[in-house]
Amino acid sequence: GLLRSDSIPEVGEDAAATVDMAETLSEEEQEELRKELAKVEEEIQTLSQVLAAKEKHLAEIKRKLGINSLQELRQNITKSWQDVTSTTAYKRTSETLSQAGQKASAAFSSVGSVITKKFEDVRNSPTFKSFEEKVENLKSKVGGSKPAGGDFGEVLNSAANASATETVAEQTEETH
Repeated sequence: GLLRSDSIPEVGEDAAATVDMAETLSEEEQEELRKELAKVEEEIQTLSQVLAAKEKHLAEIKRKLGINSLQELRQNITKSWQDVTSTTAYKRTSETLSQAGQKASAAFSSVGSVITKKFEDVRNSPTFKSFEEKVENLKSKVGGSKPAGGDFGEVLNSAANASATETVAEQTEETH
């Protein structure tokens, strides 16, 4: 083979290493390698010129189509996002997060149910019933004209209004 797997010295490498390698090659091998080197350099130059012409042609086509850098960036981001979302890792992560969200939602729901049950238990407890009866009695003593009963909020509002009315009446009596 004309091409060897030995490394070619880079620019700035020791000159002695280059001479040693050149001495191990025959004149014919060295001449073949020089020809191949010139050929590869010429191919690289040609490919560079072809690439530059293709890039210029591409830019001209994009200009005619009205594709600008921002649109191209948007398209690249969209394609990248589609690539990411189609990966197995993304799908697994998405499924895991969805399951975690469902479990968290179920946990919050059960906590809400427990709290509601506790409020119902408190409201049905003898202590609360006794307190509610005392408030009802206070309401009937203070309000008088309204029928007994009603919901707890109305009872509290009524008691608060009666208390405020009594305070105003006392202050009026003290000033006279």
